[in-house]
Amino acid sequence: MRNMQKMMKQVQKMQADMARVQEELGAKTVEATAGGGAVKVVITGHLEIREITIAPEVIDPDDMEMLQDLVMAAVNEAIRTAQEMTTTEMEKVAGGLNIPGLPGGLL
Repeated sequence: MRNMQKMMKQVQKMQADMARVQEELGAKTVEATAGGGAVKVVITGHLEIREITIAPEVIDPDDMEMLQDLVMAAVNEAIRTAQEMTTTEMEKVAGGLNIPGLPGGLL
């Protein structure tokens, strides 16, 4: 019975730590670029885009498809990077435990 109480306290602490990390991830940002820096995207750990910067020299009205591809590539890379950051931070809290439902391959 004593071990169960200890385990429940550990689980509660981990839940509180995970909630704290989730909140902190909303304030953290990552940056990704495409086209050699022609398009830059800044995104939070909650996958909210905070900024998109496009260099004027890549804006060509006759080739909008290239610009669209650059924006898409930068956004997708930013999402991947933010997801990796989230996984890393959550793994720190979970301590490598094999708990169903946790991100980062801990399933």
